[in-house]
Amino acid sequence: MPQAYEAPPSTMAILEPRGPTQPAPDVSVVVPIYNERDNLAPLYSALTFALRDLGRSYEIVLVDDGSRDGGRNTMRALAAGDPHLRLVFFRRNYGQTAAMAAGFQQSRGRIVVTMDGDLQNDPADIGRLLERIDQGYDVVCGWRRNRQDRVATRLLPSRFANLLIARVTGARIHDTGCSLKAYRGWVVRTLHLYSDMHRFMAALGVGIGARITELPVRHHARHAGKSKYGLGRIFRVLADLVGIKMLINFAAHPIRWFLLLSLPLFFVAPALFVLGFVKVSVDGSWHWFQDYDLAAVAAGSVAFLVAANVFLLGFLAELQIKVSRFFRQRISVTAREASR
Repeated sequence: MPQAYEAPPSTMAILEPRGPTQPAPDVSVVVPIYNERDNLAPLYSALTFALRDLGRSYEIVLVDDGSRDGGRNTMRALAAGDPHLRLVFFRRNYGQTAAMAAGFQQSRGRIVVTMDGDLQNDPADIGRLLERIDQGYDVVCGWRRNRQDRVATRLLPSRFANLLIARVTGARIHDTGCSLKAYRGWVVRTLHLYSDMHRFMAALGVGIGARITELPVRHHARHAGKSKYGLGRIFRVLADLVGIKMLINFAAHPIRWFLLLSLPLFFVAPALFVLGFVKVSVDGSWHWFQDYDLAAVAAGSVAFLVAANVFLLGFLAELQIKVSRFFRQRISVTAREASR
């Protein structure tokens, strides 16, 4: 059996294969798993067959995201007979993004490949993704051109989300939701993932200067288990898009983002004050402060206060970034001086 040890964060336990630590492989395949017991053995067989044919050293990192179907025993049995297989177990379900982040943290490969654990992605396409990486790209995204999913609950919401993501982020990718992707190791180890950010990794890669392309890949119908996706993810995508836009365009200068948010209110507030305090007579003359409109004045005051608070939040964020950079530079200088 593999040896188990606790590792930070305390939400997971990592299982390592027995024997001495092996050198870092060329390719790491990270697969989040959640209640896919019936797919585990066929997935492992297909991955092993495809990776052995590549002629590259490899490892398979399976991240169990708190499954409750008994699949962990199957994973342990598979790992006991194969030193290429590494396991990460979450104590409860944290979501696909957390599972991918943990897999990236434990992966050691020069190239990291991600895919789903439901066998709808084809492991035979991994070699084609790696060829594109060898051509000089940093991220290669799979494109499920002929998806084998339900139209109403999967295809239409996905197409809407892809169009919106491409428009907002500037990442011209047809299928941002496809989990079958290949990354240079520095890309996945640079990004900090949270919420449902795994579907935006291509857009985040654009933000850090990665060279991105896409490649049509095969997509199979699900044969076992149940889909974990639903219409509710549309709202999560919309919410995360706001954060992604801010990270890509305004992370270095957040005050610009908050200023853009507050500007409409700064214009609305004076207009409401004018409506509240200025009265126009029938003859065309106007008067100040005569029977003023309390509701308009109150609305103007609230708009001004909200705008001022939004701007101050941006100022504080900008100040925090500048201060942290200043202290990092001071620490770096001190470290250099101490080493002389």
